[in-house]
Amino acid sequence: MTKKRSLFSRVVEACAGSKPGTWIILNIASRFDPLWLRATHGRFSASNLLGFSALLLTSVGAKTGLPRSTALVFSRDGDRLVILASKGGMTTYPGWYHNLKAHPEAEVLLDGHSRTYTSYEAIGEECERLWAMACENYSGYAVYQKRAGDRHIPIMVLTPHPEQNGSHR
Repeated sequence: MTKKRSLFSRVVEACAGSKPGTWIILNIASRFDPLWLRATHGRFSASNLLGFSALLLTSVGAKTGLPRSTALVFSRDGDRLVILASKGGMTTYPGWYHNLKAHPEAEVLLDGHSRTYTSYEAIGEECERLWAMACENYSGYAVYQKRAGDRHIPIMVLTPHPEQNGSHR
């Protein structure tokens, strides 16, 4: 079942999936979104203007051990958050993916709350289901996968720590 999209949404997705649009997202919007997300406590980002939900992921650097923050578009799967290491279809993985593989715990700022999550990479049937869900939310992921060539786009699942009271619902 395909989600019915407005003309505006279809145009935004086409632009974002294009090479120039991807360049703008990776090199310009990615600089401002963390600032906006921090300033609004995870309630607003440029992605919201385009109809997508964004979060601020703070992970520990795989090589440096220092905190690294990245604004990412995400999908919800129940109380879990789903992020794709697409990097706009580049042939290399984004830094945050390496960070989560080395240090699975991360902080997420979203909807006015900061909460600790544990991440893992989806595989098999779960990966296929989450890929379909993510593509339903943003059709550009299919374009990114073609552009990435042989590089599989990993899907990372963020599961909230149960002992925390913060909510991202």
